[in-house]
Amino acid sequence: MNKKRPNAQLAERDKNKSVSSVLEEILEKKLADISTLLCSDGGKKSKVYEEIIYMVERSLFKIALNRCNHVKSASAAYLGINRNTFQKKMAKLELDEENKR
Repeated sequence: MNKKRPNAQLAERDKNKSVSSVLEEILEKKLADISTLLCSDGGKKSKVYEEIIYMVERSLFKIALNRCNHVKSASAAYLGINRNTFQKKMAKLELDEENKR
């Protein structure tokens, strides 16, 4: 019996697609699951967009910091943003205190 992992099946099926489009499809499926979990049932205005953007940015910043040994200027360059922008977003994402540990 040929049982493959779902990601392997997706990659095999999409050999002709670009890496970018395959990754986008995987990300879209994961974001759909996350948005389902975050979606409010009440009559309140949804904050799904803000919550997902916050999570994605925070994750990207953590990845950049880890890959650049917590050097902020190198992390900013890795993400392709200005060092000052990086610093402001770190504070907004509540990573500045976490990074000091």
